[in-house]
Amino acid sequence: MKPQPMSGTPPQDAEPPQRSPWLTIAVVYLGGVVAAMGLGKFASVGPEVAAQIGLSLSQLGWVISAVVGVGAAVGLPAGYLVHRFGAERSLVTGLILIAAASAASMVTGDFASLLAARGVEGIGYLLATIACPALILRLATERDRGTALSLWATFVPMGIGVSTLAGGMIGSALGWRGWIGVIAALTFVMALVVWVRLPRGAGRQAPARAMPRAGALVWPVTLAAAFSLAALVTIPVIVLLPTLLIEQHGHSASTAGAVTSGISLLSVLGGLAVGILLRRGTPVGVLALAGLVIVPAAWLMFGASGSPAAVEGGAAVIWITNGFLGALVFATLPMVLERLDHADVGNGVIAQAGSLGSLLGPPLFGLVATGWGFPALVPVIAVGTVVAVGALSLVGRRLSGHRATARR
Repeated sequence: MKPQPMSGTPPQDAEPPQRSPWLTIAVVYLGGVVAAMGLGKFASVGPEVAAQIGLSLSQLGWVISAVVGVGAAVGLPAGYLVHRFGAERSLVTGLILIAAASAASMVTGDFASLLAARGVEGIGYLLATIACPALILRLATERDRGTALSLWATFVPMGIGVSTLAGGMIGSALGWRGWIGVIAALTFVMALVVWVRLPRGAGRQAPARAMPRAGALVWPVTLAAAFSLAALVTIPVIVLLPTLLIEQHGHSASTAGAVTSGISLLSVLGGLAVGILLRRGTPVGVLALAGLVIVPAAWLMFGASGSPAAVEGGAAVIWITNGFLGALVFATLPMVLERLDHADVGNGVIAQAGSLGSLLGPPLFGLVATGWGFPALVPVIAVGTVVAVGALSLVGRRLSGHRATARR
């Protein structure tokens, strides 16, 4: 597999850029963070929304998860759409859709209209989160790609963490509709900043490009399967943590929420660690083995019947590893693509798989914990983790084999 230049990059006979445009990469990253803020904007104001509109807990759950549901349903087709129309155009369009849907949510008065707005927002979120890593891959020099994509992988915990903290304060001052209005305005401003900052000219066009053949997606799909399983066994940890702290350890709701918010931001550390280690030449297969620390951490959290500190420590390790594995998947994707300009389709596969794992994980864990208790989650997490690490190791072995062949 020999990566080819993506559209919008200089021709091969042009002088290659010596430095990555980190300011532009940061703008693209912030576009993803703002999109993720919209993803989690109802988390801190959910009870107020439910009380004013008359939503049941089940309906509120659908409102919160609808954005992820769109990705789980149409991630791959959206990747082909971004490939066809261009990452720049798709990112701006996605942010505008999120802003418009957020504005519409402000004036909704019933479940159906709110759910419809969240569905539109889900389309925008999907377009943005497929386009952003494709743009970062294009903008970064080869030496910086692993670092840049590892940074990108932190956008969800960063966006949701900021949204949770800010939403509580702004929602208390302005009400839930005021908070949603702030998100709408911020997202629209971000769309304008992205439009102004991204390279003009040929890079803005959507040239006719060959679609990737099915065989070219085998290894991206392998990565996506690992990502889906990693999400399935780690996302529910942060979802269940408040319940575990309240019901089994006597924490107040506010304390449990604050602890959960703080731990959710630790995922960023895992993402940054991948960028540093890849830059130092650590093989993908070796990095994948770090995911196995999830298994003893799961026992510490769910099976040891220990103190709140043990539960929180186990959750912290799992969530840092969640960021680590997610960043490893994003950073490895360009290494397994047949052509770099297939990144948007590859990211569509990753987005759909990750969304599917995120969507199915919480109800699966809830079912297991209700039927057999929290300790029964440990073997579930162990099996999912081992299979995910195995898939990543398989990818790493293939990459090592290619390097060995290239040196001969």
